[in-house]
Amino acid sequence: MKKKKRRLSLQSRRMIMGYLFILPWVAGFAIFYVRSIVMTGQFSFSVLSFDNVNNTYKLDYVGLQNYIYAFREHGSFKQILTTSVANMLIDVPLITFFSLFMAILLNKKFPGRAFFRAIFFLPVILNSGAISAMMDLAETMMNGGISATAEEVSSGASTNIAFSMDYLVGMFMNLGIPASILDYISSAVGRINDIITASGVQIIIFIAALQSIPSSMYEVAKIEGATTYETFWKVTFPMVMPHIITNVVYTIVDSFTNSEVVDLAYKTALTDFQYGLSSVFSIVSSVVTCAILAIIVAVIQKRTFYYN
Repeated sequence: MKKKKRRLSLQSRRMIMGYLFILPWVAGFAIFYVRSIVMTGQFSFSVLSFDNVNNTYKLDYVGLQNYIYAFREHGSFKQILTTSVANMLIDVPLITFFSLFMAILLNKKFPGRAFFRAIFFLPVILNSGAISAMMDLAETMMNGGISATAEEVSSGASTNIAFSMDYLVGMFMNLGIPASILDYISSAVGRINDIITASGVQIIIFIAALQSIPSSMYEVAKIEGATTYETFWKVTFPMVMPHIITNVVYTIVDSFTNSEVVDLAYKTALTDFQYGLSSVFSIVSSVVTCAILAIIVAVIQKRTFYYN
């Protein structure tokens, strides 16, 4: 008798497809990134010195001396790290929910929808290295002319905004709203430009998630008499939860990539030539980022619904 061929289950086939999908990333990580991590770890426990004659470098092992110096003696590392974490905790929820809100609006059918989608993705392009360098060069060339006028207008506008915010905060405090909530809201308003600039990729991911929701679910909700509010919380929000995890991970990594900690590590290595101390800054910030990611993803994962 012929042996029956063993067929893979649907779940097994999906697992294999998932592994094949991430295989290029795993290969790139193993080939290009693992060696850099190992070298960074070696540098963090050593003092690096150059031999300009032979064009080589030498590592002198110093143990935890670089770590002790970073946390006990360095003038700004702890403050910059704390500020970066605080800014991330403010930005991530705001960017995530702002992106979801804008994705819902941009997913509706209206004239010029593609144009408005492009507008929200434009800051991602403008923040690229080449465009940023061109903008900085243009600002330098215009210094003292148009840029001075723009700077005066910006200064006046910021003063008016600050006055308005102080007035509104005082009014809401008189109404009995907790100061912690008002501090969070005022911080969010002050960072609205950064939030909009950092939301381009997340909006696109949420639009793709919204378009993947079966229309039959909305039809059933409408037949059952659900309101728009109930439809959002019972259908839309649960269906986009897996993509919320994706956007949260992306936003946290992007926040730390553009944080002052990275700038400090860059300056310490390439300006001050303290490669060991710079490696400590990089490792500590990476560990903090991974810890925050693990905690947030674990919390969201328990409340995530996966539609098959």
